[in-house]
Amino acid sequence: MAVITNISTYRFAHLTELKLLRERLLVLCKEAGLRGTILLSTEGINLFVAGARASVDALVAEIERVPGLADLRPKYSESEEQPFTRMLVRVKKEIIAFGVEGIDPSQRTSPKLSARTLKQWLDEGRAVTLLDTRNDYEVRLGTFKGALVPGIDTFREFPEAVRRMPEAMKDQPIVMFCTGGIRCEKAGPFMEREGFRNIFQLDGGILKYFEECGSDHYEGECFVFDHRVGVDPSLRETTTAICYECQTPLTNEDQADARFVPGESCPYCYKTTAQQMAEAIVKREARIHKIVTPLPGSAPYDNRRPLNVGAAYEGSTLIEWLTGIFPHMGPVEWQERCANERVRDEAGELATPGRRVHAGERFFHLLPGTVEPDVCADLRVLHEDTALVVLHKPAPLPMHPSGRFNRNTLQHILEEAYAPQKLRAAHRLDANTTGVVVCTRSRHFATLLQPQFTRGEVEKIYLVRVAGHPVEDAFACDAAITDEPGAMGTRTVDEAGQAARTEFRVLRRDGDGTALLEARPLTGRTNQIRVHLWQLELPVCGDPAYLLARQLGTTQTLTLDAPPLCLHAWRITFTHPLTKERVTFTAEPPAWAL
Repeated sequence: MAVITNISTYRFAHLTELKLLRERLLVLCKEAGLRGTILLSTEGINLFVAGARASVDALVAEIERVPGLADLRPKYSESEEQPFTRMLVRVKKEIIAFGVEGIDPSQRTSPKLSARTLKQWLDEGRAVTLLDTRNDYEVRLGTFKGALVPGIDTFREFPEAVRRMPEAMKDQPIVMFCTGGIRCEKAGPFMEREGFRNIFQLDGGILKYFEECGSDHYEGECFVFDHRVGVDPSLRETTTAICYECQTPLTNEDQADARFVPGESCPYCYKTTAQQMAEAIVKREARIHKIVTPLPGSAPYDNRRPLNVGAAYEGSTLIEWLTGIFPHMGPVEWQERCANERVRDEAGELATPGRRVHAGERFFHLLPGTVEPDVCADLRVLHEDTALVVLHKPAPLPMHPSGRFNRNTLQHILEEAYAPQKLRAAHRLDANTTGVVVCTRSRHFATLLQPQFTRGEVEKIYLVRVAGHPVEDAFACDAAITDEPGAMGTRTVDEAGQAARTEFRVLRRDGDGTALLEARPLTGRTNQIRVHLWQLELPVCGDPAYLLARQLGTTQTLTLDAPPLCLHAWRITFTHPLTKERVTFTAEPPAWAL
């Protein structure tokens, strides 16, 4: 069997013309039969590639011809099988995501300590703190004996973990380490900026230590980011597997656990008991509270809004495309933004107004100093299991980035709270609507749950307070709703629109002229309940868009101090995508519904 050569290396350097470099490297790798990932950024290169030794050497030689990337010194290991499934060359904002401005490893890093010197220090029993900068799921497979583990899920959490370290440690010698050394290149200067005065970084990381020193002072194996999952101190692939549901590395003991089902679950993501779920929810809500305090969009930041070119604009000029998708902004305004370097392509290069665009291309609209409107982020978790996360959404809180909102959205908060998993909302609620939102933990579960909505198998019950008293105790509306959004994204009744039906039942008629209703939408059109009640001249109390006398308002998302939209997604029932049982989730009614 042919031996596969695996290399990993990185270099921080100021790179330009990233799009051309990406194309050149991708062609070379594919022609040479290489697989893996190469990340390019204006801050440097980071790569994990595997293939025949001659092909790997040719790639390294080609990269070293790029100004700033000479003498890469990659780390080598061998495997019997190709650990990667495809070849990717990507342009990213950072080659290792850290999220802290002003850290430039190409200009300065903390002093490097060689593997042999660290071993000597440990052999001598020198007083030194070993700091593991890796994520918890990596540390689980192994680390240096006695190492300090900060307890982080992603490297972006490292800065906050550093700020929690005792003040007394700032004068102690600290040797930080990671898999191959790249994270320490940013972590070291950051810690020095935070006042730590005796920082070293292990040159070449754990893999270099294994290569030169073997297993001395190390317990376990090292997690690697390919299909090998882990390597031992001899740099040989171990028997560790990975859970394809939650991406957790699994030891032999984990794989022997009855809860490990290949491709489905493992001891770390198996459905928990009610008590364990309650404990998990408490921790999750605490994490969410930390993320939203303060609101992530409350401090000025440079917002990079992605814009994708649709098929309808194939071959158009940049200005024709931009004015087409943003008709409220004329060509003069877009020309000014291009001149002010606020429109760039995926490689980070400036986009000129006359440039021809093509379907599938992505550009970024740069909005410097963005501060988003405040939202209500009192998000509560109702249920978590292997397949689903069920939430009680507050209001106002947009679900997805749009308009003035990007970070102050449910999607952004969940991405931070559940990383590295990426939750997928199974349905939508308006920014001003409160209540139950169901999310799936993976694309697989989304494909099982989403068709239930399409087939009308999901039962949704809303509570709604309306202006006026319905004549009948039970009634329905079958008015068709427009396909295309109007002003502020509103939809209205139109015979040529999409068929829609909502059934209503009066729960209470109150003395103030309002009534509390139960609404059951049997179809899922945008703004359906609000539009149907507006058509019946029973508008929802607090609705800023659908007003009395069938008038339309001029406001979309409510402010925090505005009266609430009295529409609440109270209860939802569907077939659980994993257990195949019918389940119901309920969100506690708000004060206006009591």
